[in-house]
Amino acid sequence: MARIVQKFGGTSVGDVERIGHVARRVKREVDAGNEVAVVVSAMTGVTNQLVERVREAARLHDAREYDAVVATGEQVAAGLLALALQAIGVSARSFLGWQVPILTDDAHGRARIQSIDPTLLLQRMADGQVPVIAGFQGIGPDRRITTLGRGGSDTTAVAIAAAVAAERCDIYTDVDGVYTCDPRIVTKARKLARITYEEMLELASQGARVLHTRSVEMAMNHRVRVQVLSSFDDSPGTLVVDEDEIMEQRTVSGIAYSRDEAKVTLTHVADRPGVAAAIFGPLADASINVDMIVQNVSADGETTDLTFTVTRADLDKTMQLLQARQAELGYRALLPDPKVVKISVIGIGMRSHAGVALTMFRTLAERGINIQVISTSEIKVSVLIAEEYTELALRVLHTAYGLDVT
Repeated sequence: MARIVQKFGGTSVGDVERIGHVARRVKREVDAGNEVAVVVSAMTGVTNQLVERVREAARLHDAREYDAVVATGEQVAAGLLALALQAIGVSARSFLGWQVPILTDDAHGRARIQSIDPTLLLQRMADGQVPVIAGFQGIGPDRRITTLGRGGSDTTAVAIAAAVAAERCDIYTDVDGVYTCDPRIVTKARKLARITYEEMLELASQGARVLHTRSVEMAMNHRVRVQVLSSFDDSPGTLVVDEDEIMEQRTVSGIAYSRDEAKVTLTHVADRPGVAAAIFGPLADASINVDMIVQNVSADGETTDLTFTVTRADLDKTMQLLQARQAELGYRALLPDPKVVKISVIGIGMRSHAGVALTMFRTLAERGINIQVISTSEIKVSVLIAEEYTELALRVLHTAYGLDVT
């Protein structure tokens, strides 16, 4: 008998018919003799509707009341699934975050889980009951409901799995696993049977939308085995595991891309200590995340061109902040470019194999694709290119690294 946490996303519980389908999946695990806990997201579109209602009521809303409203989506889904399970003979009970309890900090709208007391869940599972837990929510130090922000239900599921020492956490979504690249663009992409936490974390942070980075971080920290599966078919999924569980380390495991990028260049900035801090300090104060950075010093050594990337959503705010400080920063021109994309090749095998970056640069050059910015980590190489070359770059790199289905 195994202890398993199953998580079902919004599309999986999109309507009552799909909730019935989910109930039958849960029953299969129960009938196999396993102890099961389930975490659910809100039904498709419900959270967005609730957020819009909050904005209609008050544009400058109280974050505590925002959480009280938007957390109700998961409450409805949990109750409906518990009813559907009961209807097919499975003992089940719904639980909200505060009933478990899932304790968080007081950062309403983006709270982080501090601890989970597993006593109640373990007792219910031992008694043969399936706890159906509302994801995305907890309770803060002020005893108010909190929500966890983007990817909150995935994070809840992994945290529950860690708390109850589950054998694995099965995350059901609208894709059937983790692929070497987006199969909608690269038709020769193949599904991975296993991938390491580190690789999945890089893929998620570089644009792959299978799992959210917070849930992968928690899984890695607590060594929770995560399986990504489809809610709509019974094909094998992808296991996200520790590096020790993968016998042969691939040089490159996958290629990710992000269209949510914008490039900003400041020309002829004075090359003196403190200038970078003067540029990036106000951006940090405005909660603008800067990703890739490259600096080119001029021949005379007195000025530099500085290029960096932000999200497209932050481009206008970035331009306003820097334009307001032109006299202070002393740059000659401020050049925005939202028509770029970031391409990243990722693999733990890069640690022991040379030439990964060279293959990337040579492959793109052969297709006439200019690289604008480069950044690297121990298991990743990322480049910024013109958006119009996205599909071509992904396909030729996928082939160059031997990832195509043969």
